[in-house]
Amino acid sequence: MTEIPEDEVTAPWWDATRERRLTVQRCARCGLAQLPPRVLCTGCGSRASRLEPVDGRGVVDSYTVIHRAADPAAEAPYTVARVRLAEGPILLTALVGTPEPRCDLPVTLAWRPLPDGRALPVFTTEE
Repeated sequence: MTEIPEDEVTAPWWDATRERRLTVQRCARCGLAQLPPRVLCTGCGSRASRLEPVDGRGVVDSYTVIHRAADPAAEAPYTVARVRLAEGPILLTALVGTPEPRCDLPVTLAWRPLPDGRALPVFTTEE
């Protein structure tokens, strides 16, 4: 797997993944929740935000099954899904342990460990 960089904006988010906590960035001015963390709110342009935990439940609103991985280290086939979290933000992520993905599928958070102690949020079915 290739190295996943972090910077001063995303470092606190990555730190939370070390504890297996999924967080979203919430704008202090307009209340918009967004992922990934950014310098500016995409709703109002404010720089004032905070990270807050989310429960890790969502719904698949789109997906694709990759049969030929671009990364030779990745095992194909695998499913990439667009998951809309219950709190609103959309996360592009892996869908694991789901033999028959579909839109409107309820999913819940799982974690894929990274070699440096961080973890990637992935999702699996609640069914």
